[in-house]
Amino acid sequence: MSTETKTETGTEISRAEVCAAAVADAFSDDGEIFGSPMGIMPMLGVRLAKLTSNPDLVISDGESLFLGGVPPLFAKGDVVEGWIPFRRVFDVVAYGKRHVMMGATQIDRHGNQNISAIGDFAQPRRQLLGSRGAPGNTVNNRTSYWVAKQSPRVFVEQVDVVSGVGPKLAREAGPAASRFNDIHRIVTNLGVFDVNGPDDTVRLLSVHPGVSLDEVRAASGFEIAGLGSGSDADVSTTRVPTAAELMLIREVLDPRKLREREVPSA
Repeated sequence: MSTETKTETGTEISRAEVCAAAVADAFSDDGEIFGSPMGIMPMLGVRLAKLTSNPDLVISDGESLFLGGVPPLFAKGDVVEGWIPFRRVFDVVAYGKRHVMMGATQIDRHGNQNISAIGDFAQPRRQLLGSRGAPGNTVNNRTSYWVAKQSPRVFVEQVDVVSGVGPKLAREAGPAASRFNDIHRIVTNLGVFDVNGPDDTVRLLSVHPGVSLDEVRAASGFEIAGLGSGSDADVSTTRVPTAAELMLIREVLDPRKLREREVPSA
């Protein structure tokens, strides 16, 4: 599986850079909203969106500050707009305009996410992070997911523990859970998905350049809407970053190439 592609001018673009642009696109239409990324690739994509498609995004340093500028990953910002200590984050979760992008140990066909435990809930084989903010995020705020390595162990028929709530389960739980539930995008190292398939199931929107539908099928533990038995020609290809976006990714936001740790080049 190739993890690099080339533009018409011959510029080599890594899979990680395609993923960064796909994450940025997930935030491009949000307008003035708190972009709340968790992890290297989500942070890179959100900051890329802030500098390109959505300058109204509000971003933080991930600790306690709202940033006016857009510094490189894990660098201190030189323009500070406000203060958001941990206790205030919960106010934003409950009442604010926010789009969070989280990771996922498991995602099932209905867009439920698990970061809590693997195995039987009463006696799990592996203890993970715990639900943390996932339930509150998914019933209060727009939520997307980033998966660095899609596989049948991650894309499963049914999650072992529901941490983040998908639309079907939220609707079954009632208006308090479903009113603001909005699972927007799932971006993986292979493609881009949403949960707008039949009966609120995961649907393929695009595959990254160099990825075949057979690779997506082999990396999925359930049938994905929009994939079926179709050919590679039947599905869209994720766009590659523009020259301006590549410059921002490589020279401004991630000069240390931290993105390659999550999606290594071959």
